Amino acid sequence: MIQRFLGVSIGALITFLILWVSTVVNVAEGDLLTWYVAAAVIGAIGSFFWPVVAGIWIHRRRKARRDNQIDEEVQRQVAEQNKG
Repeated sequence: MIQRFLGVSIGALITFLILWVSTVVNVAEGDLLTWYVAAAVIGAIGSFFWPVVAGIWIHRRRKARRDNQIDEEVQRQVAEQNKG
């Protein structure tokens, strides 16, 4: 349920941003249908692939934490060896 809500929200945000950029750049004088279709397609792709991007980000974050824990443990063991 939350995943679907986030997907729809991200897709809507991407669609809104593309349409907003098209009006800021003043491209609206041309064919509006192509901008609407492009915004809808890119928004749909964004809402479909957001779990992949979030998974990659979470995996990298988890790996960095694990590497930090390993480094701390190694430093602790080296400090104990130097003491004794």
